[in-house]
Amino acid sequence: MWTYLSEWLQFGVRWVHVVTAIAWIGSSFYFIALDLGLRKPHGAPMVGVGGEAWQVHGGGFYHIQKYMVAPPHMPEDLTWFKWESYATWLSGAALLFLVYYLGADLYLIDPAKADLPAWAAVLIGVAGLALGWVVYDRICKSPLGKNDSVLLGIVFVYVVAASFVFSQLFSGRGAMLHTGAMIATIMTANVAMLIIPNQKIVVADLKAGRSPDPRLGAAAKQRSLHNNYLTLPVIFLMLSNHYPLAFATEWNWAIAGLVLLIGAVVRHFFNTKHKTGQHLWWCWAVAGVLFVLVMALSGAPGWRASSTGEASSTSNASLDFPADPQLALARSPLFQEAEGIVQSRCSMCHARKPLWPGMGHAPKGVLLENGRDIVLNAALIERQAVRSHAMPPGNITGMEPSERLTLARWLETGSGLYRP
Repeated sequence: MWTYLSEWLQFGVRWVHVVTAIAWIGSSFYFIALDLGLRKPHGAPMVGVGGEAWQVHGGGFYHIQKYMVAPPHMPEDLTWFKWESYATWLSGAALLFLVYYLGADLYLIDPAKADLPAWAAVLIGVAGLALGWVVYDRICKSPLGKNDSVLLGIVFVYVVAASFVFSQLFSGRGAMLHTGAMIATIMTANVAMLIIPNQKIVVADLKAGRSPDPRLGAAAKQRSLHNNYLTLPVIFLMLSNHYPLAFATEWNWAIAGLVLLIGAVVRHFFNTKHKTGQHLWWCWAVAGVLFVLVMALSGAPGWRASSTGEASSTSNASLDFPADPQLALARSPLFQEAEGIVQSRCSMCHARKPLWPGMGHAPKGVLLENGRDIVLNAALIERQAVRSHAMPPGNITGMEPSERLTLARWLETGSGLYRP
C-alpha cells in the first residue's frame, strides 16, 4: 500500500511543483521585462513616479506606473508576489525528500565516490543547501556586493565550486539535483529573507509617515536581478536528472558552470531588448557555442574511464544496428553473456515484480527480465549503461567496467541501421 501511495504522492507533489514554478518564473520574467521597459511619464507625472508602461492583454489596456521609492500614501489594496516562490521551494523540498532522501541508497549515493550511509548523505545534502544560502548572503552583504559585475562573477565561481563538491560526494544525478536545489534555495531565500522584508519595512514607514530608505529597494532589486539570471540554469539542472548524458559524467560540475553562462547570456539578450529595444544576436551565438561545449563535455574521455581504461575506449563507439536489430542482437555470440550481465545487475528493479524494497513498478516501465526484454531495450541499455554510467543508479549493484565493455561489444555486433 505504501508503494502505491508513495508513487501517487510523488506524482502529486511534482505536479504542484511544476505548476508553482511556472507561476513564479512567469511573474519573475514579467516584472523584469516591465521594470526594464518603463519609460518616462508623458505630461505631468504624479509625485514620485519614475516610469510608466502601457500594455494590452486579453482585449484590455493597462496603464502601469512605478514609484522610485514608494507612493505618498499606502494604497488600500496591495498585491504581494511571494507565495509563488514559497510554494515552489516547499513543493521542491518535499519532492527532494520523497525521491532522493527516502531513496538515498538508489538515487543519491554512489559508493564508488563516497560510500556514505543514507543518513549521512541526507545530512550533507540538507547542510549543503543551508550553507549555500548563508555563504551567498554573506558575499552579497560584503563590500564585494557594491559592484554588481564583480558580485555576479564571484557568485558564478561559488556555485561551480559547490557543484564540484556535490559531484565528489553524490551520484551524478544527486549532484546536479543538489546544485539546482541550492540555487533554488538561494532564489527563494532572496525573496523570503530580503526582498519581502525590505518591502515590509517600506510599507511600515509609509504607514508611520516616514520617508522610506531608498537603499532597501536597491538591495531588493539586486537580489531580484540575481534571481533573474539564475532562473534558466536552475530549470536545466532540475530537468537534467531525466538525461543521463548531462549528469552521468565526471564533468557534470563543469556542465553546470557552462549552463550558468548560457542562462546569463540568454537573459542578457532579453534584458537588453526590454530596456533599449536592441537585439544582441551575438548572445545566441555565444549560447550556442557554450551548448556545443556542454555536449562535448558529456562525452569527454575520462569521465567514463576506469582504472583499467576499458570504459573510455568504448564509450564513444558508434553503436548502430542492422535493419533487423532484434534478430541480429539475439544471434550475437556475446548475447548470452550480455543477458547474464543485465539480469544480474539490472533485473532486480527492471522486473514485472521488482525485488527492490518499496519499488512497486519497474522504473519508467522498462523491463529487463529476459532475453526478449533485453533485446527490445537495447537502445536504452546503450545510453544508460554504455554511453553513460547512469545505470545502475550510483552503480549500486556493482557493474564492472569489463561488463560495460562486454555490453558495448555485444551492441557493436549489430552495427548497421538500427533506429529504435
